[in-house]
Amino acid sequence: MTKKVYELQARTKQYALRILRLYCALPKTTEAQVLGRQMLRSGTSVGAHYREGMRARSVAEFVSKIEGGLQELEETAYWLELMIEGEIMPESRLQELFRETDELIAMFVASVKTAKPNR
Repeated sequence: MTKKVYELQARTKQYALRILRLYCALPKTTEAQVLGRQMLRSGTSVGAHYREGMRARSVAEFVSKIEGGLQELEETAYWLELMIEGEIMPESRLQELFRETDELIAMFVASVKTAKPNR
């Protein structure tokens, strides 16, 4: 595997750990916990999708796994937005996580675009 692959693997793992720490810091209200569990599930699965993609047996399987990771990133962004708009967490606390979500989305989209012509 290339250095780039290892870097993205590490980055998606760090993303999952940040999501986990955020979940642990959420208020113990029902609303916060429901949204938090959804965010925890989607945010921690991004790295799993990426790793599965790296072990894909075909370009089509790689694209499928990376697109699955993209769906999870979009879902995570949605839960983060609801936390802000529902006044569960201040926007300032989530800005860096939003930035990282956007950057990972861009990287996953670029990976899919690069791989699709090679089908």
